Amino acid sequence: MSEYRLAEKPVVDALEAMGWQVLPSTKASTMREEGNRVILKPVLVEALCALNGIGAEDAEAIYNDLATLSDNEEWQRKLRGGYSRRLSGQNRDSPVVLIDFKQPDRNRFHVTSQFRVAAQRPRIPDIVLCVNGIPLVVIEAKSPLKATAKAEEAFEQVKQYERDIPRLFYSNVFNLITDGMTTLYGATGALSQFYAPWPDAWPRQRDQFADDLAKDLWCLCEPSRLLDLLAHFIVFETDPETGRKVKKICRYQQFRAVNKAVERVAEGRRRKGLIWHTQGSGKSLTMVFLALKLKTHLTLDAPSLANPNILVLTDRIDLDDQISKTFVACGLPNPTQCGSVAALREAVNRGGNGQILLSTIFKFAGSKEPIPNSANWIVLVDECHRTQEKNLGAFLQATLPDAHFYGFTGTPIKSTDKDTYARFSIAGEGYLDKYGIDDAVRDGATVPILYEGRKADWAIDEAEIDILFDRWFLDLPDDKREELKRKGLTLATIAKHPERIRLIAKDVWEHFKAVCQPDGFKAQVVVVDREAVILYRAALSAVIAADLQRGGMSAQDASAKADAKIACVYSKSQEDNKPSERPEVTELRAGLEAHYLDDTAEKEVKKRFKTVGQEPSFLIVCDKLLTGFDAPIEHVMYLDKPLKEHNLLQAIARTNRTYTIKLPSGGEIEKPNGRIVDYIGVTNHLDEALRSYRHEDVENAMRDIAILRNDLKEAHGRYRMQKRAMGLEDMGEKAAAYAAAKLVAGGREDDWFDLQRFTRTFIKVYGDLAPDPAILEFTAEVKWASAFLRLATQAISKDESLDHRSYSGKIREMLEQHVHVTGLSTTIRLRDITDPNFADDFATEGRAEPELQEAFVRKSAELRRVTRELVDKNPVQYGRFSERVLEILRRFEEGQLAAADGLREFEGLTGDIEAERGAHAELGMDQNAFSILRIIEATVPDSDHAALQGAAIAIGAVYAEAAATQPAFAHMEAYLRSLRQQVRRILTEHGIGETKVIREKVEEFAIHAYGGAA
Repeated sequence: MSEYRLAEKPVVDALEAMGWQVLPSTKASTMREEGNRVILKPVLVEALCALNGIGAEDAEAIYNDLATLSDNEEWQRKLRGGYSRRLSGQNRDSPVVLIDFKQPDRNRFHVTSQFRVAAQRPRIPDIVLCVNGIPLVVIEAKSPLKATAKAEEAFEQVKQYERDIPRLFYSNVFNLITDGMTTLYGATGALSQFYAPWPDAWPRQRDQFADDLAKDLWCLCEPSRLLDLLAHFIVFETDPETGRKVKKICRYQQFRAVNKAVERVAEGRRRKGLIWHTQGSGKSLTMVFLALKLKTHLTLDAPSLANPNILVLTDRIDLDDQISKTFVACGLPNPTQCGSVAALREAVNRGGNGQILLSTIFKFAGSKEPIPNSANWIVLVDECHRTQEKNLGAFLQATLPDAHFYGFTGTPIKSTDKDTYARFSIAGEGYLDKYGIDDAVRDGATVPILYEGRKADWAIDEAEIDILFDRWFLDLPDDKREELKRKGLTLATIAKHPERIRLIAKDVWEHFKAVCQPDGFKAQVVVVDREAVILYRAALSAVIAADLQRGGMSAQDASAKADAKIACVYSKSQEDNKPSERPEVTELRAGLEAHYLDDTAEKEVKKRFKTVGQEPSFLIVCDKLLTGFDAPIEHVMYLDKPLKEHNLLQAIARTNRTYTIKLPSGGEIEKPNGRIVDYIGVTNHLDEALRSYRHEDVENAMRDIAILRNDLKEAHGRYRMQKRAMGLEDMGEKAAAYAAAKLVAGGREDDWFDLQRFTRTFIKVYGDLAPDPAILEFTAEVKWASAFLRLATQAISKDESLDHRSYSGKIREMLEQHVHVTGLSTTIRLRDITDPNFADDFATEGRAEPELQEAFVRKSAELRRVTRELVDKNPVQYGRFSERVLEILRRFEEGQLAAADGLREFEGLTGDIEAERGAHAELGMDQNAFSILRIIEATVPDSDHAALQGAAIAIGAVYAEAAATQPAFAHMEAYLRSLRQQVRRILTEHGIGETKVIREKVEEFAIHAYGGAA
């Protein structure tokens, strides 16, 4: 009841207040033809007639079409107006409107709760939103008072719905999960890491809403905003490598930026805007959404949007390719990549409208003639600050003098960059929309970037080149030193000293082994020039090979494995294959020739680098891949090149993408941060390197790793304080776990929930900081905390305990070893009822109370799992056993039942379960037919038993035959109808009433038991 009062009802009330009509669940059920149909038929038929001016016969035919449509992307296309059909009295197809986007009031918006969908495993989502009878949003609401991981529980519930009742999600736009305080949304089929909040209520303010729930629901479900999201902010992106389609929905900053720009275009007066969305936050997708809304503008009419031309420009060929692929992959209508100057000029000067062109700004060089229809062009310029150089911006302006110009950037614009502001920004406005570094980290769109400077001796200060030269080249003969000085001392001269590179390569490998390798993350090494690339490759390969040999690998195998771990990416020079009188130059050029990757090889290397478990693990670069290269698996950048301003910001952002690695064991590791390991000394003068930017724009571009040390101390403090508050100090892991279980049984669920949260955070931050020496003082406490959490979760949840799979590999082995050495591992192995040793725990004589309590907790977890699995097979047959387990647990937790007495009751329950599982043999029936008998008995308990048994055997034979001839009969509606008729006939022949109820329950069981869902 509290879940309805505290979670569902507030959601329904808030939706009703913003215009949704509440439809009682009983009435909604009568509007669906059958229990497994999800469209509200009368509502849809009525809406179709009103929106299209058609009769009921045509509307019914359209309903029948849609009722069989199972592809989500095709549903989205039809909902957006891409549906046509031949109507009565017509000889060709006519467009059919399912939703009126421009006049929302013409649609029917219904909210209904407890939406039961019949299936092999029937499910009842909490709340469903239907527009014109079509279910578009599923909401799962959890009580805020539940001391559980509510978001995770709600997400798992939604995934279960998607798996068990897929019909409800054929037309789905997105799903919501909420506990009344926090609301998250995700596209149909999205993984949990892609569920996110919508914190900004633009264009409204937070204080215009009664609470966060009202704000969140308005942002996502207010009728006109929901239609806008459906019309313009959903794409299905195809992975070019796997061919797999992924449904994506916008984030709030994308929705905000796109609508600001579209409003400005529609207004027609102010014809430009500057948009900064920090790298890694989906800037390219923002441009796709903007182009989509400018092109289709389903929700608004404006003369300037009638049929605009859209031109998307970048300043690099690789970026042009990247954005072009994104536009194509997202299904944007007819994007054309102009690969030559002639092709671009021909397309621009064609004079037509409705084009989407993609190209590089360099193709406008020298262009001065204005085109005649430039007012109908909307120009989207990526990395716009780089397009104002060498008069390129002026040439573009001359060609399209009356166009709309919208500049996009992934880095902030320098405060001194007057040209970019003048070209793309309204006077005094700055950014039309801003989504900065802190915004992205706060929202989890990117991970924070931490930096750490390594040995001060390796850093290079350009002001001290002479001093550094004398230090590093002291061992050279005087004539060689003088020769180098005559050629001119540069930073690169020092940076490429062989001994310096050897020392750094050794440090890189040791750091990589500790930070990246345990979890499968990868790294870039950024060096001063192409020669340094080859020098670093040789040094790093030698260090890795030597380490592998020390581990017992042969020299040949070690060398081959080390080489495979490294790839170099750089541009080719005509000098590379020329001979030289100097042996060292000849050797370097040979290396440049040997390790150069052509376009095909580079593409393959980048693909493998992005893939978990494939080599290379290192990319060594000097200029390429510092911008535009998107490899979320990259965790660390080893920096030995002096970078500053936007070059520095763009380079370090290679590490800021979020990423989750799925482990073979079943766990997941989330990338905690990006790391910049600085050898050249950039971070020693960070303020100077970024001085051209406004302080507030870049203050957290990189943060000192010392922040993590403080985070660890704070996390440890919160954990210890909560542990002390629960009286768990100075206890062993087992004793503390059972003490915590008693506290929860006594009503302190919130304290346990807080302790879980603080403990997990403490362990996670410890792992994030490892192998930093600052973790050492906390190691013993982390071992205790992880074992305690594992045991206490089992004791309190009466379920499988947590394991260490979700922890970083840097500490996972340590934690597992601690559990093994202390003997705690034996307490978390749950046995099945068929295990010969299952009954061992039932012996109570001679056992101390703590041991009895431990046995009771373990047995309760085992029996909950056993009964849950049996109930999934046949809830009618086994539901009573599950209820008995819960009742015994309740009495134990309320102090009405001692552990020894509880174990004796569990022993009796186990015997009853075993008897039920073997009862079919006594009657000479197979297991499935006996289960059907139990369903019939539960419905008509006073009938003649022989008749019931005969009916069950006959029905079992019908479904067995169906499984043999039509293995996937569950998906064949006509065949299912035939089976229902046969079941009805059998029941009638045996004198059994209540046939409809029995048929439904038997069908649910039979589809699972006889393999009809195959």
